[in-house]
Amino acid sequence: MRFTRPASHFLFIIFLLSCLAACAGFPDKNQDSSKNNVENFRKDLKECKDDYPEAGSGVHIREWINCMNLKGWK
Repeated sequence: MRFTRPASHFLFIIFLLSCLAACAGFPDKNQDSSKNNVENFRKDLKECKDDYPEAGSGVHIREWINCMNLKGWK
């Protein structure tokens, strides 16, 4: 099936908006001000990625967000 130009543009726009929405919801600030720095963020994110490896369906991103929330990142 071949998409017409407006349909393909519409799908591309929906894809971009969903990517932006997913990135906007990722935690980036820790409740503990002493842990609120780039090094701790990277360490905690690496631990979450190790605990929840990437899956083709995208569920791993939700798991990473939940893991980061448990570590105090909001």
